Amino acid sequence: MRVSLFVTCLSDLYFPEVAESVVRVLHRLGIACDFPAGQTCCGQPALNSGYLDEARTVARRMIDVFADAETVVTPSGSCCATVREYFPHLLKADPAEHRRAQAMAAKTFEFTEFLQKRLKVDWSRWDLPYSAVATFHYSCHNRGIGMSPDDILGLVRQFRGLKYRSLVKTEQCCGFGGTFAVKFGEISGAMVQDKIACVKATGADTLICNDGGCTLNIIGALHREGVNIQVKHVASMLDEAMKAGNNRQLYARRADGPATVPLHSCSCGHGVTAAGGGGAG
Repeated sequence: MRVSLFVTCLSDLYFPEVAESVVRVLHRLGIACDFPAGQTCCGQPALNSGYLDEARTVARRMIDVFADAETVVTPSGSCCATVREYFPHLLKADPAEHRRAQAMAAKTFEFTEFLQKRLKVDWSRWDLPYSAVATFHYSCHNRGIGMSPDDILGLVRQFRGLKYRSLVKTEQCCGFGGTFAVKFGEISGAMVQDKIACVKATGADTLICNDGGCTLNIIGALHREGVNIQVKHVASMLDEAMKAGNNRQLYARRADGPATVPLHSCSCGHGVTAAGGGGAG
């Protein structure tokens, strides 16, 4: 299997380490990974602002860039939802374009969704290299692509060394909402303050969040309040766990039985090379 990585704007500009973790995790699971040159924004800001023609232009480009991809994986539920839910709608007027948009939608997955629903990896063999008390923010767009909180928590709870504490109002929006945070700053600010209060009430030292927009918003609010709570993507935690301890042989067990998974070189430019290289641990 080969995966083409759709990095997203926020990962590129603010959280490149998340994209690097995605590559390392996939690499350790024996998944070849590439990074198609020329990929851009998925067009969500234009779409949310009502610039549908501009959003269509970007959608067409993204479909062209990933035309040869077997599977597309992205660390953002928000951008995944744009590709899956809105590309076919934007391009429905032209039957040929609509078919291409549907094909792109069908092969695009959010990272955690890909691990849980396609690879079905057993994570119980990996320990976090530290003890953590964690809670989880369920982003709106994870719901939009059909992922429940349990889909992600089912993975997270397999880690030894992690204590999970439930978050009150788990499914409540953090207030980011893309351009919503810009257009309705006061409302957005009040919403993220409510989210932060719920996070602090858990006593957790780590907040797990799988969306770049939510992460950016929540980190900003935590910083302004001087609250020392880490916000981590699941990919980063998986990367740390796989690098740390019992997994030096870099084997994975899938749902269909044990397998010794060969490693592949990666052409994505994120520093992961052949087996054991590029910081794979």
